[in-house]
Amino acid sequence: MSSYQSFPTTQLSHRSHSLNPRLQELYLPMVILENFLASTKEISVQELEYVPYQRLILAHLLDEECGGSLKKILVETLHNRATGALEISTPSGLDKEGLIKVSTAVSHLVGLPNFDSMSKKYYACFNVKDTDNSDSYLRQAYRLFTLHTDGTYVDETTDWVLMLKIKEEKAVGGESRLLHLDDWEEMEIFAKHPLGHTPMEYKSPPSKNVSVSVKRQTFYQHNGRPCLCFIDQFVYPHTIEQALFLRDMSHSMENSPKALSIPLPIGHMILINNHFWAHGREPFEKHPQLYRELLRQRGAFIEQNS
Repeated sequence: MSSYQSFPTTQLSHRSHSLNPRLQELYLPMVILENFLASTKEISVQELEYVPYQRLILAHLLDEECGGSLKKILVETLHNRATGALEISTPSGLDKEGLIKVSTAVSHLVGLPNFDSMSKKYYACFNVKDTDNSDSYLRQAYRLFTLHTDGTYVDETTDWVLMLKIKEEKAVGGESRLLHLDDWEEMEIFAKHPLGHTPMEYKSPPSKNVSVSVKRQTFYQHNGRPCLCFIDQFVYPHTIEQALFLRDMSHSMENSPKALSIPLPIGHMILINNHFWAHGREPFEKHPQLYRELLRQRGAFIEQNS
C-alpha cells in the first residue's frame, strides 16, 4: 500500500468579501497546495475520473494539510443561511491538472458531485469563445446569462454549485453574478404568490444529454425559509399567467441593486449553496480571440446541518 509523506499543517481563516459580507473569501496558501499536490502526484486526473474513492482521498489529504480547518469552514459557511457562499482563491501558476485536483478535493469536503450528463464525468469543463452554436446561454459570450439555480431539470439533489476559472484570454466583462435571496427586495412577494408554489415543467436542450422532464415548484421551504428553483431557458409554463409570473420574477431579480458582479481571476472558484443563492454571468465585450475555460461541479451535501 502506498503511503504519503506527512507535512506540517496550516490553519486557514476566512473573511467577508468587500462587495457583500455574506460572501466569504478564503485563500489557499501556496505551501498548502504544494504539499497537497506533492502528496497526490501519483493520482492522475484520469484515475480521479475512473476511481471514485480517489476523489475522497484527495479531500482527506487537502483537509489534513489545512489542519482540519478547511472542511469546517466550507461546511459551516455553506449551511449557514446568513452566508452560504465562498470565493476560494489559489496562487497563480497552477496548471489545469492541479486546479482539477484542488477543486475535486474542495467539492468532496462538502458533498458528492452529481454525474454531469453533458461531460459524462463528475465535473464538466467547457469554454466560452467568440463564436458559438450551442443551444443554451452557457457558452454564449455576448449576452447576459440571467440569474438562475442549477439542477432544475434533473432528478438528483443539487445542494451546491462550484465554478472554477481555468484559463482566460482577451476577455473583458463576463463577471460572475450572484444574488442571495434574502437580499432580494421583492423575494417575499414572489415567494408568497400562489404561482410560486405551482409545479412547473422543466426540460433541457439536447446538449445536456438529459431526456426526462421534471416538475418543480419555483419556491419551496428549507429550514423555515424560502428557497428557489428556476432557470428561464428550461422552464415550460402551461399558462399565460405562469409565464407572466416567471417573467416578472426574473426581471425583479435582474434589477435588484443587491445583485453582485464579481470578477473571478484565473484559479479562483465560487462555491455556493444552490438553494438560496442565484447565479449568472455578465456579457463579455466583443473580441474575435475571446477564450475562457471553466470547470463546474454540482451535487448534494454529505451531511445536513441546520
